[in-house]
Amino acid sequence: MAEDLMNLRKFVAPEFIYGPGARSLAGNFIARLGVNKVMVVSDPGVQKAGWVDGILASLSKAQVSYIYFDEVSPNPRDYQVMLGAEIYRREHCEAIVAVGGGSPMDLAKGVGIVVSNNRHVLDFEGIDQVEIPSPPLVCIPTTAGSSADVSQFAIINDSKRKIKIAIVSKAVVPDMALIDPETTLSMDPELTAATAMDALTHAVEAYVSRAAFSITDTHALQAISLVRKNILKSVKAPGNPEYRDKLMLGSLHAGLAFSNAILGAVHALAHSLGGLMDFPHGMCNALLLSHVVRFNFDSSADRYVDIARAMGIQTSGLKKEHIRDSLCDEIVDLHFQAGLTRPLGEMGLKKEFIPELARNALNDPCMLTNPKTMSESDVQKILLSSI
Repeated sequence: MAEDLMNLRKFVAPEFIYGPGARSLAGNFIARLGVNKVMVVSDPGVQKAGWVDGILASLSKAQVSYIYFDEVSPNPRDYQVMLGAEIYRREHCEAIVAVGGGSPMDLAKGVGIVVSNNRHVLDFEGIDQVEIPSPPLVCIPTTAGSSADVSQFAIINDSKRKIKIAIVSKAVVPDMALIDPETTLSMDPELTAATAMDALTHAVEAYVSRAAFSITDTHALQAISLVRKNILKSVKAPGNPEYRDKLMLGSLHAGLAFSNAILGAVHALAHSLGGLMDFPHGMCNALLLSHVVRFNFDSSADRYVDIARAMGIQTSGLKKEHIRDSLCDEIVDLHFQAGLTRPLGEMGLKKEFIPELARNALNDPCMLTNPKTMSESDVQKILLSSI
């Protein structure tokens, strides 16, 4: 019986509406909840792109009052979450609408659990630490990569320890995601590339995760194929709605995969770099993915062969070590062709930071589902090879 229970898997996902124009339904959905006032969370870049105004207009049309909060940085900080929670309480809000990429959505999730549980956001670090469900949360993503709109993850930067904490709980899964690929038309090529590589990393790590199973596998492989086929097209033709649609769909599949299968060493390392160095998350994933694939390959060779096929690599008749090399080369070529060419050293990573970064990465919960156990020395070697 105990062994049977160890094989159990669960799959959580929010209700979502996908397609062009989905964002316009925000006011209607919030109005149906019967709430009087909501907090809208976004950031200045998303507002400048024009996506916030339409959401606010949708709320006004539905006769829903709102306040607007945009004190959100990339790699959102714990003190920003606590400020948002203070304003939420003071303004007597009853629900949250998040508009933007991973940072506004993660901050909104943090605000929700703080106001429901009356504790500091850092108290919820880890898995299933949230006791009381959050207020209603609607997420409207404007990037094709983070998948925070469908995941049970919230990533918050602990500003004192300079580490990113992962809050993993069904309580942070949004109540509704309005996934509108039109919102990604305003993304510049670099952001397009970095967020798409984040989605690709989500899918790859979910497929080889120790917690993967048939349902997450299906979403992961579909995501890998969609992102590979459309990342460069979207970078080169950013105004093409067809490419944007397929890339956003790839991000959605990747989110459903990793939210349930969890992730691995790439994300553990990226969280460490984001916490200590404040590096962009998608960029870190892009630069680290091939190195981690090479390290992990022998532990999950058959699964990496599946990934290679999903990326369009011819594998018939090749030895597995040749497939490994081809897959790693393909990942590097992909992010270089997409314009992500700066190594971590040029971004500011110095050798003296590596021991602390390695220790932080090993303590990240994403390491638990990496297919191959890593030592501190292994992590340091990967970071050194990325400089």
